[in-house]
Amino acid sequence: MKTSVPTYHAKAPFADMGGQGSHTQLAPTPLVDGFNRQLTYLRLSVTDFCNFRCDYCLPNGYQGKRPDDELTLAEIDTLFDGFVSLGTKKVRLTGGEPSVRRDLADIIALAKQHGIAKIAISSNGYKLAKHLSSWQNAGLNQLNLSIDSFDKNIFKKITGFDILPTLLNDVDKLLQMTDIKLKMNGILMHDTAYDNLLSALDFVKERPVTYRFIEFMQTSDNADLFFAQNQTAQFIKDYLVTHGWQPKPKVQDDGPAIEYIHPDYAGSIGIIEPYAKNFCDSCNRLRVSSLGKVHLCLFDSQNYDIRPYLATQDKKGLMTALKGLMPIKPEHHYLDSHSGMMNNLSLVGG
Repeated sequence: MKTSVPTYHAKAPFADMGGQGSHTQLAPTPLVDGFNRQLTYLRLSVTDFCNFRCDYCLPNGYQGKRPDDELTLAEIDTLFDGFVSLGTKKVRLTGGEPSVRRDLADIIALAKQHGIAKIAISSNGYKLAKHLSSWQNAGLNQLNLSIDSFDKNIFKKITGFDILPTLLNDVDKLLQMTDIKLKMNGILMHDTAYDNLLSALDFVKERPVTYRFIEFMQTSDNADLFFAQNQTAQFIKDYLVTHGWQPKPKVQDDGPAIEYIHPDYAGSIGIIEPYAKNFCDSCNRLRVSSLGKVHLCLFDSQNYDIRPYLATQDKKGLMTALKGLMPIKPEHHYLDSHSGMMNNLSLVGG
């Protein structure tokens, strides 16, 4: 369901001050929702197209033609300008698969130009080595790769692509040649969870990489697989603690993962439990789709169109509209009782 942005009547939350043709902006006025959560993290989907066919997300591949009206660089420039003026400190560029956009490095550079402290990408890693130099030069700080198995046959079965050896080789090039912080994500599946845990521990032993296990989330498209493969992360936590791992303290702009560290390991293990009771308590993010729709929650059935502000470079209108959404941002995702509102996670990048 698409709805219009609620009207918010307030003084403009920013001001420009003259001076030799430049514009000096007052300190950011942060976005704070009705539950006193400060929203400093923007997840921007730059495309909903994905070239993979992961069984838990797009088992039949991307359907139809890729949209030709994704947000332009000019629109993204206005988007970043408005969000930064509202206290955004971190941007994650997602898809679909964001690397299919040829101007992805330009989008990274725009975020950098706007002074965003942490710029990240979530990617499947296809042809990763090809992109590394341009991404780093543009200002990328962090990369999250989706690697659901360290077994190449299982990886191929999940994704439809037989590229795991090449991808892992590209990962080592990234670690050797760049200062981009690397995290890996794997969806917890009942049949492969234990083997994948042992492989992940072996992988991070000598590499400064965080491997994160994400509990499988049900959507309207994956119910059969969800009920066949659903696996909680409790056994991973039990295994880690038993073997000397300890939770790492969080910092302000961290995501929902709980990371575990061990003195004998260069890397760490993370756990993301979307069904956990207090998962949403520290939510600090907003999502914007590749067509300029705001999603207040990953599993919210509604979205709010902000593209008219982006198309007309109306920063003031954008900021006022975003402020107006704060009272209706939900407290929880209610995933346990309303699963499946989102058709698939490629729409807004998970």
